[in-house]
Amino acid sequence: MTIRTAVILVIVSGLLALRPLDAHHSFAAEFDANQPVKFTGSVTRVDWTNPHAWIYMDVKNESGQAANWGFELASPNNLMRNGWTRTWLKAGDIVTIEGSRARDGSTNANAQVVIMASTGQRLFAGSNPNQ
Repeated sequence: MTIRTAVILVIVSGLLALRPLDAHHSFAAEFDANQPVKFTGSVTRVDWTNPHAWIYMDVKNESGQAANWGFELASPNNLMRNGWTRTWLKAGDIVTIEGSRARDGSTNANAQVVIMASTGQRLFAGSNPNQ
């Protein structure tokens, strides 16, 4: 292998390694820190997946109708560093979630804190509005 070929391979490999970094969204692109939300409701599903875990819960509006909200969390690894386990939260649990609403007006938000109603335990959701 010539030196030129080796240099080209190193450059191409480096560029390919950086490609996934540009695919990750920023907080400000999807969520609005100036639109805080705080909801209490019943968890319907927890998705423990990368790059972000998600909590879905039914939230009642002013007229008493339930809407299913999705809350983006940090990655499972970051959540575990903050005290989470896969079994800490399950469908049917009542929680309060504080976060920032999605810019597109959907029933999605970025969670900053999740509070378990039964114990009062507060866990940081790993989300950072300054990202």
